[in-house]
Amino acid sequence: MASVFTYDPDPPRVSSPWLAPEDSQSMTQRSSPAPGQIQTQNGLLSDYGVTKLQAEPQSGPTEYKLHLLLRPRRAFKFMSTTPKPGCSPSSSAKALAATQVVSTQQTRQQRLKHLTTQLLWRLQQSSPYHASSSKELTIPKLPDDTADLDAPITPGLLIPGLEESRGALYEIGVSDDGTLVGLTKDEIDESIKTLRVMAASLGCLVEIVRTVIVGDCEWVESTELIDDASTTPLFVTRRGRLWVAEALVTPNLGLKDDYEAGTGSKGQASKREPGSGATSEMSESMAIPSRGSSKTPQLRVTLTGPTTSGKSSLLGTLSTGTLDNGRGKSRLSLLKHRHEMASGVTSSIAQELIGYKDNAILNFSQGNIESWVDIHDCSEGGRLVFLTDSGGHPRYRRTVLRGLLNWAPHWSILCIAADDGEQALSATGATSSARDVLGSAAAGVDLVKAHLTLALQLEVPMAIVITKMDLATNTSVGATLSKVLTAIKKAGRIPKIVQPNKMEQYQHDRIQAQDHDKIQDLVNNIAESESLTKYVPIVTTSAVKGTGIGLLHALLERLPLPPEPTAHDFVKALNPEQPKSLFHIDDTFNLPASYTSLVGGGERQGVVVSGHLRFGSLSVGDRIVVGPFQSDDEDSRGLAPDDRPSPGSFGLSISHPASAQLARIAMKNAISASTVVGEWHEAQVVSIRNLRLPVRTLGPGQAGSIGLAFERLLGGDADGGEPRIRVRRGMVLAVPSKHMLDTGLSLQAASGFTAAFDDAAIDSLAVGSFVNVYVASVRAAARVAGVSRHRGISRFGEVVNEDFDDIFGLNNDTEDGSTPSSSTVSGGGEVFLELLHNREWVELGSRVILLEGGSQDRSGLEGFAGRIVEIVD
Repeated sequence: MASVFTYDPDPPRVSSPWLAPEDSQSMTQRSSPAPGQIQTQNGLLSDYGVTKLQAEPQSGPTEYKLHLLLRPRRAFKFMSTTPKPGCSPSSSAKALAATQVVSTQQTRQQRLKHLTTQLLWRLQQSSPYHASSSKELTIPKLPDDTADLDAPITPGLLIPGLEESRGALYEIGVSDDGTLVGLTKDEIDESIKTLRVMAASLGCLVEIVRTVIVGDCEWVESTELIDDASTTPLFVTRRGRLWVAEALVTPNLGLKDDYEAGTGSKGQASKREPGSGATSEMSESMAIPSRGSSKTPQLRVTLTGPTTSGKSSLLGTLSTGTLDNGRGKSRLSLLKHRHEMASGVTSSIAQELIGYKDNAILNFSQGNIESWVDIHDCSEGGRLVFLTDSGGHPRYRRTVLRGLLNWAPHWSILCIAADDGEQALSATGATSSARDVLGSAAAGVDLVKAHLTLALQLEVPMAIVITKMDLATNTSVGATLSKVLTAIKKAGRIPKIVQPNKMEQYQHDRIQAQDHDKIQDLVNNIAESESLTKYVPIVTTSAVKGTGIGLLHALLERLPLPPEPTAHDFVKALNPEQPKSLFHIDDTFNLPASYTSLVGGGERQGVVVSGHLRFGSLSVGDRIVVGPFQSDDEDSRGLAPDDRPSPGSFGLSISHPASAQLARIAMKNAISASTVVGEWHEAQVVSIRNLRLPVRTLGPGQAGSIGLAFERLLGGDADGGEPRIRVRRGMVLAVPSKHMLDTGLSLQAASGFTAAFDDAAIDSLAVGSFVNVYVASVRAAARVAGVSRHRGISRFGEVVNEDFDDIFGLNNDTEDGSTPSSSTVSGGGEVFLELLHNREWVELGSRVILLEGGSQDRSGLEGFAGRIVEIVD
């Protein structure tokens, strides 16, 4: 429950028992060949220098089967591979009778079902994540008893959960203890046909790795000679070789055909229709399965607020149904670091998933829910709420911005402790949370007001939760509410206080009808206003007594969702360089090289990235571009990723350096921003998870993790060692539009940009000073290259000036030719910024936040929020 992207990087490997340990290790280092590239090896047992394999492992992706026949085996007179003959009939008639015995214990269909279930379990053994589902597993429809196994086999729909399986090895003709028993040629062929039927029913493919002759055999079979009078059966002795086969079963991701057709090459990939992936080339039987994408509405919510406001405890109670004991019991499942438990201060981002359906609360308090996959299953037809926690301590203020910007939340919930309204002395003006963390330097610092101001500046739909009502007095609650209501009304919004029933008994599994009715009235008001930001719901809660928790669940279940995002949400004008799909990268994880063997080419390098899809869609098999990467000039300096200064990565102790520190960093490490070759690298999507649920398609606005395989190695070591992946937070992956492919255009990274702000205090920024810039997932250090005033600017960042182009299309004149004065405010200006370290991809019209260097007597959240109006290449 600690992270949305829990991932086992090293599940059991698919390792052939025919290879010696050193050969197996070298094979793993080189990465296994991809499906379709395996060369079947035929040979004698003497070629391998073995007489017996190791015993079958109890777990892992390797299965030994004596045979996969759907009928009893024939009786043999002699088998060189067994100490005793499998059958020694005293007469030819007895041998013939043995071949005609039909099993009465298990029908053909039952055996096929049993074998298929066994194959599914082996495939799951090599998957990085295969949590069980609360739904009963549905075995795919299998061929009936009259089906012809010689007919061409078309793979069916891939079973959900197998998207990331690395496959399973089947050793056919081998007993469980590793004895090489062997099958005749017709039996081995029939067993392989059965395996193909099993694999196809699960949406998988079969490749024969090797066939080995292990011995000889004899058996008796009958013949019929027809004469004029009668038919007389005769018995003859047959001789043959005994074979053992090794087969690799892998999920059919639709990527094999691309490489066989040659589209895996760099030159041809750029001419491919973007976003089509492999799905466009699949037959009807390979259409996107039921879990092709999650259809359940998903609401992303970020919890923000000052430290000691009870955010983590509240999230723990919401996600587990466990009430707090006043000492942080409910938040233990969220914490990642030992120091968080010791200090009680959250420093990292934690995520939780809660489902709602028919007023039922679907979290880990339910007995049938053990994982996020279970929540997905139980919430079908309802709603999913993805909640992100963040730190509140000024030292970890970066997590505040990361939660509010990187994940693009639909709603933010500002948590404020009810007892924070008590002031130590009226002369200090500091809140209790500020005194706790800043000490004597907290004079005049109001962390509540700082978080509230920042949340209002971002123009994100917001709700406020007053926590710790069990500790507050009427005086402190009144002071807190007074401060909150004043700030909300000053920002032009309408507060709506929703009071819980104090006599109501806490229920952790269902939303009570009276809570639902209260929230429904609020939702109706929001719908009538046609604006998600006009009303600010306010709920009072206590994670210790459970007061208001049910009302908060009702709020999360009913909060309206924004419209589906599109490429033209920020800028109405058509931008030819706008990609078809855009994914913002928030974090990266290493991907084992053996995993990329599923998509072809042992030299392809993989990585897992997490974030959210800004617009468009991504499917398994899509060809995408990732970047912008560092220039080759900087790479030649020999700076390792850990040595290279990343934008804004200055350590937790000085997360927002002062201007003097930024200046020294800039003088030493600044890189000239110019157009460079190799900023964008081609890759292919090999796996997708939407909030831990394995899917084939990620929809617009959804968050998840994506497994990528690059077309070529990135940043290899000079000595030929393991290549280094340099994908970083702030990059994007995109599907180029058809126009970009036809014209040869690529995404353009920016070395600087101009942003418009409606805050008159923007004039206080001095030219040449250094600031920290936050745009989507980008966090970078920048230099202020210029500041200019303008007469007015709209609330949407649109500059009202004769010399400024109306790129947003919002500056429409009224019928009499005048400009509506109600849409503009006086003051504000434009700031031109130069990025110090990396060229970044920023979207025209996107929200930007500027924060100056932090100091001990400030909250560190004082800054300016505006929109990007111009981009410099």
